[in-house]
Amino acid sequence: MAHIYMYADETGTLDYGPSSGSSRYFGIGTVTWVGDHGGHLWQATQLRFQHAAVGLACPAGYHAKNDSHKTRAQVYELIGRQAPRIDTTFLAKVRAYSSVRMRGEAYLYRLAWYLHFKEIARQVAGPGDSLYVTVASLGTKARKRAFQDAIDQVCNDHAPWGCTVVVAHWDSASSWGLQVADYALWAVQRKLERGDPSYLDAIRPNLRSRFLPWGRAPE
Repeated sequence: MAHIYMYADETGTLDYGPSSGSSRYFGIGTVTWVGDHGGHLWQATQLRFQHAAVGLACPAGYHAKNDSHKTRAQVYELIGRQAPRIDTTFLAKVRAYSSVRMRGEAYLYRLAWYLHFKEIARQVAGPGDSLYVTVASLGTKARKRAFQDAIDQVCNDHAPWGCTVVVAHWDSASSWGLQVADYALWAVQRKLERGDPSYLDAIRPNLRSRFLPWGRAPE
């Protein structure tokens, strides 16, 4: 019987419009540790102390989009040494059926989470295991509630047989695991959206899957 810890984040926008702020993909990513990984959490805290010592406060931890190139390199180096399992699922929104588009943002989010979780959960956990799933909180209060309900339903309906699943919804700033998920997703998204593989190379040894169930979006 194993204790498995999965941390999940999302990236990209949930709209289908051509606006400048709209992404071509919506993605879900998880990082997974098996067993005690308290030492890795302490390593992340030590890195924040090192940054504080040189005047970089990082009051909310690390966020790949906002961190400097130097900070990113140090965070990716630590992730590489810790070597959690990384998995991502990206939906090319332009390929969504009209029936999916009509059902709105919460449905797209639930669908992405379903496509990701049903595959990865059965790969990392089995009968007798306890799977702890921590998901990054997001959005306004009403939007957050809808997304949390979607995640809870998918986890309850598609948990591996004989496996106990516990779901937690935490702010990313409170969890190193969620920050690692953010960094992993950002690296894959940069490659998909911009063709930039520079950050993907940092996580490639631990990237177990890059699932594109709807194929790639047109360039």
